[in-house]
Amino acid sequence: MTLLRGVGIGQGVAAGPVVRMAEPLPAPEKSRSTAGVDAERQRTRAAVAAVAAELQQRAHAAGGAAQEVLEAQAMIAEDPSLEEEIDTRLDEGCTAEWAVHDAFAGFRATLEAVGGYLGERAADLDDIAQRVRAHLEGVPAPGVPDPGHPFVLVARDLAPADTALLRLDQVLALVTTDGGPTSHTAILAREKGIVAIVGAAQAASLQDGQTVVVDAAAGAVDDEPSPERLAAVAERLAVRAAEDAAPPAPGALADGTPVPLLANLGKPSDAADALARGAEGVGLFRTEFLFLSAAQAPTIAQQRAAYTELLQSFEGRKVVVRMLDAGADKPLAFLNDAHEENPALGLRGLRALRASEDILREQLTALAEADAATAAELWVMAPMVTTVEETAYFTALAREFGLQTAGVMVEVPASALLADRVLAHADFASIGTNDLTQYTMAADRLLGSVAGFQDPWHPAVLRLVREVGEAGARTGRPVGICGEAAADPLLAVVLVGLGATSLSMAPAALADVRRSLAQHTVDDARRIALAALQADDAAGARAAAQTAATSPSQ
Repeated sequence: MTLLRGVGIGQGVAAGPVVRMAEPLPAPEKSRSTAGVDAERQRTRAAVAAVAAELQQRAHAAGGAAQEVLEAQAMIAEDPSLEEEIDTRLDEGCTAEWAVHDAFAGFRATLEAVGGYLGERAADLDDIAQRVRAHLEGVPAPGVPDPGHPFVLVARDLAPADTALLRLDQVLALVTTDGGPTSHTAILAREKGIVAIVGAAQAASLQDGQTVVVDAAAGAVDDEPSPERLAAVAERLAVRAAEDAAPPAPGALADGTPVPLLANLGKPSDAADALARGAEGVGLFRTEFLFLSAAQAPTIAQQRAAYTELLQSFEGRKVVVRMLDAGADKPLAFLNDAHEENPALGLRGLRALRASEDILREQLTALAEADAATAAELWVMAPMVTTVEETAYFTALAREFGLQTAGVMVEVPASALLADRVLAHADFASIGTNDLTQYTMAADRLLGSVAGFQDPWHPAVLRLVREVGEAGARTGRPVGICGEAAADPLLAVVLVGLGATSLSMAPAALADVRRSLAQHTVDDARRIALAALQADDAAGARAAAQTAATSPSQ
């Protein structure tokens, strides 16, 4: 038996046969065809038609959002403009492989330049081009495989475009050789509740059909599980299934200390799933869904209808709504369309809203009207608050509209370091660990080359969380966590030990975090947090916390 180590996502376990994800095809060399233009054109037409038909078939089988993505891919594959681009290259005497590769690359650049919806479709071209070329070359298509039975997917990593092809009833677990706890694969796994281990470099040795056990809680893949090991996994899965079937209890530590577990939601229709999974309320409702696909700001009536639908779903429960967080990776032409060299440090969040205060006032009006018409406990918060003055501005404005509970997102070191003064004005703070990590580590969260720095386990980030937690305790103000870090079961314990009073996450992560908290007392959480703080880096902090969590209390 060999244990292949990586970073586990969640606390789940799975066992099954390996299916490897094929490597992307290398770029073909530009060469002249020996078969002739007509023969190459016929090959190309047949390959494109076959790929489009396969995508349509998969779309019909997938349903939901994946169906829309795959149907759009099928339409792109047979786009007449793209066909003309391929024909142009074929007429020059190139091979079908080169013509497809080069035409798709050029078409991709064109769509990216157009931007908007078409720009978002540009990434889909890579997958289509790979599929067409694979058909031409007579090799398996790269991308997520579909063996027709449940399997453990082993890959270098998953691109965001691959996620539409994942069948959650078939993928027992994910194992990647690359990536880390904040990679797209890790984020996907947490959001969907998939057992996963990322960054397991030795998993490159796993073979198709090989039975493995993927233990996310242990951060290990067993590549030669014994019958006894497989039986133990089956028993553990049965216990988890029974726990999941039972009505979820409120979040709490082992000594009874309550830790409300809330949901991060992106639209009102997500409420039912969150409630079914035991969400005690909403810790982060992102209002961007109303704005990002619009050419102009939605009306007060449109916003009020959406907020009312959300609040009605959580009657009697806390719902924290974040004001529009635009800018950086979410630019809006009607809010801030000026080019910025470094938009992550530019006019975003509350800064952008103050520059267009009419949009902020309309949003507060809609929220106040929805609040008056429903019985949920509405809290509102401003994104990207940096200064005490910004805090005072927003909380005063919220109260002007009759909103009783107004707080701020702590996402930059400045507001974390002055948390006691910020909380003198705000009713609560909610720590966005994704951005707090980005700004603490000076590592753009959208830039793959520095992804290794984007880890909320880093002791520098944890120290800032402690600053806010201690300020909350001194001022009697709640401090929530609504970033990706709250979905990590062990890190959730650390965050509570640092002073967090509630945790908000993707609904699929609620069960694992609930189990993890229930294993430790408040004193344990503080001890585990202290161990993490004393490390020098993120990996060391994670390892120290794991050791402390499994060690008996002194």
